[in-house]
Amino acid sequence: MRRRAKPLLQVDSHFAKSKPRRKHDPTQPNLALDPMPDRVEPCLALLKATPPSGLDWFYEMKWDGYRLAIHVEPRHVRIITRGGHDWTHRFPAIAASAKELGVSTAILDGEAVVLNEEGRSDFGALQRSLGGRGGKRASTESILFAFDLLYFDGHDLTRTELSVRRHLLADLLGDTVGAIRLSEEIQGDGAELLANACSIGMEGIIAKHRDSAYRSGRTGDWLKIKCIQSESFMIVGYEHSAVARGAIGSLLLAARRGDDWVYVGAVGTGFKEKDAAYLKKTLDTLRIRTPVVPLKGKNYVFAQPALIAEIEFRGWTDDGNLRHASYKGLREIQDNAAVYELD
Repeated sequence: MRRRAKPLLQVDSHFAKSKPRRKHDPTQPNLALDPMPDRVEPCLALLKATPPSGLDWFYEMKWDGYRLAIHVEPRHVRIITRGGHDWTHRFPAIAASAKELGVSTAILDGEAVVLNEEGRSDFGALQRSLGGRGGKRASTESILFAFDLLYFDGHDLTRTELSVRRHLLADLLGDTVGAIRLSEEIQGDGAELLANACSIGMEGIIAKHRDSAYRSGRTGDWLKIKCIQSESFMIVGYEHSAVARGAIGSLLLAARRGDDWVYVGAVGTGFKEKDAAYLKKTLDTLRIRTPVVPLKGKNYVFAQPALIAEIEFRGWTDDGNLRHASYKGLREIQDNAAVYELD
């Protein structure tokens, strides 16, 4: 049974959505005017506290998964992670859908997710479908929500404005319900959209400037506004517990400040017994005597900074620790997750 994503706005909303598909003309010549790049460094969303205003912006759901680029080539399909790794074999359903798009060359930008029973993207479920961190499983239940088209029928679109790229993407994908779907564009008031997204349990929204070219990095052309803060932090150890399942009472977390690590608190909720057992086993192999952050504790076990955890939290305490933190899962090296940088 396929799960449909939760709508960001109510059914009776007057906001406009992406235009319906126009059938692709197979007789249109595919002229190789621009060489197809092996990889395009992704455009990243800049975190903001409130949505922008004005008609120059439109909005999408913020999906919680793995950023992927789908390279459709005449003889095969490649699925490339944000870190530049080829994970075609890890997402067979998405690769199969890409082959059915009816286009000879294209690069789609999107997010691979697994939807839960409520139609929301579930990062933990995606991790489990891949066999956990370092796992070798192929995710058969993941789908890709595509939100940009960087290359199409021999044409480099990265210098073209986003509104044109979105129009071509909607024309290519249409109303498909397979493993590749269109991430809907929604126009309207950003504050109302964010409130509705939060009310149905979504992570937040993405705002994009409709006239922007595709520029790599955090340029401000794309913005992310979150209902609940979620960032990546380095695990620098754990607190051993004789009573907790998996023997881990909490994970010790650090953020970056320049070239240094800064302790930002501990997280003791969100991981299951299986998660805790894996974390303890892995962290014990990374065990060090001197911590990378100035910490002392009778039951603390310190580790080399090698595991990156995605942490959901409600804000910061006055002394610089995470407030109401909850563990969501580990980030893969191939995902190229950026550890949170303190100002």
